[in-house]
Amino acid sequence: MIRKTLTMAATLLALALPAAPALADPLAKDVFGAQVAATRGQPLALGGYSRGCASGSVQLPETGPTWQAMRLSRHRNWGHPQLVDFLVGLSQQATRFGWPGIYVGDMSQPLGGPMLSGHASHQMGLDADIWMLPPSSLRLSPRQRENLSSQSVVARGGTAPSPLWSAAHHQLLRAAASDPRVARVFVDPVAKVVMCQSERGNRAYLRKIRPIDGHDYHFHVRLACTNQGCEDQAAPPPGDGCAEAAQWIRNRIDPPPAPPPNPDYRHPRSYRLSEMPRACQALVAR
Repeated sequence: MIRKTLTMAATLLALALPAAPALADPLAKDVFGAQVAATRGQPLALGGYSRGCASGSVQLPETGPTWQAMRLSRHRNWGHPQLVDFLVGLSQQATRFGWPGIYVGDMSQPLGGPMLSGHASHQMGLDADIWMLPPSSLRLSPRQRENLSSQSVVARGGTAPSPLWSAAHHQLLRAAASDPRVARVFVDPVAKVVMCQSERGNRAYLRKIRPIDGHDYHFHVRLACTNQGCEDQAAPPPGDGCAEAAQWIRNRIDPPPAPPPNPDYRHPRSYRLSEMPRACQALVAR
């Protein structure tokens, strides 16, 4: 009777406990999202933009002469030293366009990797979001940075710029895409179409300006890989990409049939630690 009671108790305990594989192989977002500090040593971008991590990252100071990092509670103002240098430089260039600087949104987590919420990319310390909102103050408190919202440069309907779009936005995007370290700048197709229409100088940088939905309140800068072990994207298609951006707008007006869903797609937040590059698994095992 005692043996039977113990067996039943063991069975109930096993049912109450999480499955062993889940304990041994946690979600990568939970592991990387819990990190509070970067590793020391050589800065390295490891893996890919949407399945990777970062070693030797540095933190963008929360406030500088020409920038402020926003949404500090997310702890996502980390990146490769080249990214931090790029953002500081771009913030200084913004003063030439009539802005006092820039508001910087999400970069990466201290060790990169999948995030607890939001982005699929931003995993290697090479991505950063820059708000479309010209700073009204560069002395915002942490609480103000949580509550302030950016502005959309696209009018309701998604086919024309809003009155908030300005020549300074064009100049800032041009400056970002013209930096040789930058691989891509993602922005709403409306913004790219306006830039295509108004550009009177060298148009080569427009190739890097890539149309994408959900980027009317901010634009997303992506640096090219900096080291071996980092997987670059293929280069953007040849040409300025203006016809492609215009087609995005036409598709908003007259949507084509939706493509079938990709049964193999998974958001990076669903990756288990074992599915991350081995270098990333080793990074959090230290």
